[in-house]
Formats: sequence, structure tokens, C-alpha cells
Amino acid sequence: MTQPTIAFIGTGNMARAILEGLLSDGYPSGSIWATRRQVELLADLANQGVCTTSDNAAAVAAADIVVISVKPQMMRETLERLAPALQARQPLLVSVAAGIDAAALERWAGGDLAVIRSMPNTPSLLKRGACGLFANARVSAEQRQSANDIMSAVGITIWCDNEAGIDRVIAVSGSGPAYFFLMMEKMIEAGIALGMDADAARELTLQTALGAAEMAKQTGVEPAELRRRVTSPGGTTEQAILSFERDNLSETVERAMTACRDRAVEMTDLLCKDK
Repeated sequence: MTQPTIAFIGTGNMARAILEGLLSDGYPSGSIWATRRQVELLADLANQGVCTTSDNAAAVAAADIVVISVKPQMMRETLERLAPALQARQPLLVSVAAGIDAAALERWAGGDLAVIRSMPNTPSLLKRGACGLFANARVSAEQRQSANDIMSAVGITIWCDNEAGIDRVIAVSGSGPAYFFLMMEKMIEAGIALGMDADAARELTLQTALGAAEMAKQTGVEPAELRRRVTSPGGTTEQAILSFERDNLSETVERAMTACRDRAVEMTDLLCKDK
């Protein structure tokens, strides 16, 4: 069966990661378009058979699915310029930008379009991403599956029943890598403060983080239960856990993630206003 043609409008790091994930999964390069102002930066993709251009409208005119990955501040201008091409082609529009709701995307694109918002995170660059998706009412079951296939090329996907779910995805996985990076950073600093060599503190911390995540993922055991299993009564781990609890770690994490969610809502209000 013929694969839908996909056009990536703006091929920065995230869009390139998704595109390369599709290629590595065997998606036909001739069914992919990639655009960038400096088209010479896409030479490696062109050499693999991807259609590359600096002409966004030409890419849209050939596409069944348009993945738009420009900065949120550029989204309205980009879509309004592309509106005639989008209206003529009527593709599925998939956004990879934070803070722009589906209604604004559809409105700026001229209306009456199938739109999906996606929120991947930076581990997608390593095909270890987590992505939330929300579809407007115009999206067909086939288009939904196509979007899922695209984002699955770089990690796992979850679907949100309502658009507010995307703000929750941002708080959990969109911004989530930074929370773990911060924990790693502080563990390394603490290890050094305890007298450990800096390189050793870094290697032990990163491997421990990787191992803990893999253990939780592969065993399917809830993190709370895994934590209990390694926390012997009266032991060393228990003292660290008790210290975290005295410092209200649970409340700290919840406040931080709520602040993240609230900021996502604020950004949408600011970016989606029609001036």
C-alpha cells in the first residue's frame, strides 16, 4: 500500500529526529519532503532520496500530512502564508510546537482542517522519546493512525482525550527530562562534596539513572514498589529516603509540575490571541 507523503515544514533538531526515525524504520524517502531556509543544510537527507526545498508551499502541495515544526512565535505567520496551499491540498496538519492550540492552528491555516497537536520531548533525538497527541474532530481514524506511526518512530505515544491533556503531558514528559537532569546534576555535586572524584561521581550517577529507568520499564513493577524493595529497614537507603520525606519532596515535585502546567496554559493564552 502506498505510504502517505509527509512534508516537514521547518526541519530543525526535533523534526529531523522524527524524519530520521521514519527513514530508519524503512519509510520510503521519496515520500518525505523536508524544508529549511538554508536548504543546503539538508544535503545529507537529499542524498538519501528525501525531497528537500526552501519552498514551504511546494512541499505542502505534495503532502498528505504536513508536520509543522517552527518556533511558536513564528507559527501564525508561517501558517497564514501557507493557508492557500493548505486549503487547496487539505492535508492532515500535525504541530510539534508548544503553546499553540488546535483551534488557532486550524484558524491560521484557513479553517476546516484536520489538526493534531503533538508534544514530543528531547529524548526523541535518541529514539527514546515520549509524546502526547491530541486530535481535533476533523481527524479521521486513518489520519490518527498515521500520526501515531510518525511519532512512534522516535519513542512511545499517548493520546489525550481533551486538549487540556497536552498541558499535563508538558508537565510530565515535555519538561520532564530537565527534572531528571537536575537530579543528576545535584547527585553529582553531592558525590563530589562527599569526596568522590568528579568523573566517578558523574559516571556512577548517569549509570544509576539509566539502570533505574530500565529496571522500572522492563520489570513493569511500580516505582514505589521498586523503591520499597531497595529500602531496607534501618539501612542506608532508608536514611536518604527519610531525609527526602522530611524535606517534603512529594509536595515540591507536585508544586513544580503544577507551575509547569500553569505556564503552558498561560503561553497558549498569549500565543493564540488574534491581534
